Amino acid sequence: MPLHNYKKQSCDNNSRLPHHHDHVVVVMVPFPAQGHLNQLLQLSRLISAYNIPIHYVGTATHNRQAKLRVHGWDPLSVSYIHFHELPTPTFQNPPPNPNSKIKFPYHLQPLFDVAAEELRSPVASLLRSLSAANRRVVIVNDSMMGSVVQDFIRFPNAEAYTFHSISAFTSFFFRWETAGKPFPVDEEILQKLPALDGCFTPQFTEFVINQSDYAKNSSGRIYNSCKEMEGPFLDLLSKQEISGNTKQWALGPFNPVRVQKGEEPNQRPNTHKCLEWLDKQGMNEVILVSFGTTTSFCDEQIREIAIGLEKSEQKFIWVLRDADKGDRAVRILMAEDLGHEMRKRASKLGESVRCSVADGGSTKVEFDAFIAHITR
Repeated sequence: MPLHNYKKQSCDNNSRLPHHHDHVVVVMVPFPAQGHLNQLLQLSRLISAYNIPIHYVGTATHNRQAKLRVHGWDPLSVSYIHFHELPTPTFQNPPPNPNSKIKFPYHLQPLFDVAAEELRSPVASLLRSLSAANRRVVIVNDSMMGSVVQDFIRFPNAEAYTFHSISAFTSFFFRWETAGKPFPVDEEILQKLPALDGCFTPQFTEFVINQSDYAKNSSGRIYNSCKEMEGPFLDLLSKQEISGNTKQWALGPFNPVRVQKGEEPNQRPNTHKCLEWLDKQGMNEVILVSFGTTTSFCDEQIREIAIGLEKSEQKFIWVLRDADKGDRAVRILMAEDLGHEMRKRASKLGESVRCSVADGGSTKVEFDAFIAHITR
């Protein structure tokens, strides 16, 4: 069924449109990849706590994925979050190539391309319905879904905010280099800055650049970060040469920062067996090895990681992806003085981040300001 003929939303039992007119609603439009789906679902939870209806838009497949993989809360228990399930467009689905020199999951590019093109029409239909029934419609779209929400400019009571799923650090340097390096940056930082060579395919780089053009109509940019984590880079992003006069909001961290009080580990619903095992380990005994989950690797690379982890003689949880010299890296993180200092810094930063979301913290203040802005 062609998506451009799709007029009526196919939604689950939480998806009825609000019947009141003098209201503000938020429409979440995530990019169809797990790290992107999860972040905007977590942001939905935070905004819904202000009694603002959320309309989370995606294909049935990706909405199901987002709901099943979320941790720390149940999306179906939040009455303010409505899931709109759009038909999954047809596209070529080539198998991953574990022997590719570029480890980016290029086999997903057909999905990205067809979503960016064919989800536009049903999303525009949803925006039309919501704009007619509400005082203001606020769209929060992934930076790589700008083409999908571009029709919001047709509705005078709609405004869009571009969400950047990457760190403020990465976002700044990408935009700084794209802008022709308009001002100097600390040389020490530049010396340690890794190159992007080999990170992405040319097709994906072109896709990102094309989607970024749609941000010119955005009312602001949102980051899953906070001043405690990336203050200097958030300040750099706010410079006129990078962002112009566009507002920016650091609303992170989106994920819950504490386990719910009063819950024993074995009483938490839907706990993965890895987390059950982790709950039984001592403090600072386990390292998480993860470089992403969408990339395929050859048997030789996987074998080398396994050998490195075995030689480290440390407890670990491993999410497959490439890493070299794993034994040395793990031993540094877990057993040597340098690793001890790194864990101390991480612990201190973690406490600062938890304080940022408490009353009076930087994120709480920023979040309240954002809510006041969109409900003005």
